[in-house]
Amino acid sequence: MNKFYTSRGDQGKTDQIGKDRLSKSHIRIQTVGALDEASAALGFARAQISDPAINELIKTIQMDLYRMMSIVVQKEPDLEKIPDLEPGRVAWLEEKIDHYGSLTDSPRDFILPGENLPSGAIGMARTIVRRAERDLVSLAEAGMLFSETALSYLNRLSSLCFVLELFCAQNPPSRTENPS
Repeated sequence: MNKFYTSRGDQGKTDQIGKDRLSKSHIRIQTVGALDEASAALGFARAQISDPAINELIKTIQMDLYRMMSIVVQKEPDLEKIPDLEPGRVAWLEEKIDHYGSLTDSPRDFILPGENLPSGAIGMARTIVRRAERDLVSLAEAGMLFSETALSYLNRLSSLCFVLELFCAQNPPSRTENPS
C-alpha cells in the first residue's frame, strides 16, 4: 500500500527542489502554493466548460503553471534541468486574449462574477491568478525570481481569465451541456 504522508511537514517546514527545507510561510513556498491554487481553480473551471478548445487551452496553461512552480521553488536557477518558460508563451496568451476578446462584447459596467457556473469558476480562477501574480512580484522584489517570463505570463493570464469569464457569461452552456 502506498503511503501518502511523511510527517516531514509537521514542524512547519517543507522540502523544495534540492535538499533545502523552508518554512511553509517563506515567500517562495507561498508563491508556489498560490500557483498551485491557480492551477486547481483553472482545473475546476475546465470541468465546468464544455467547449473543447477552451478545455485544451486551460490544460496547456496548467502545464505552464507546473513548469513555473518548478522554476519558482528553486533556490538557484538550473536552466538546463528546468528551463524557463519561453517568451513566446506570453505572445501565445495574447493571441488567445485577442481571439476570445473578438468573440465577446465589452462590458459597459462593472461585471458581477457568476452569471453561470463556467463564468463563475473562471472568475474565481482569475482572482487566484492575480494573487499568485502579487506573490510573484514579492518574490522578484526579494531577488528570488529567476524567470524572465513568469511575471508577464501571469499578468496576461489574468487578462485571459477575464476575457474567458466574459465569454462564458455571454455564451452560457445549454441545459443539456451542463445541467444544474
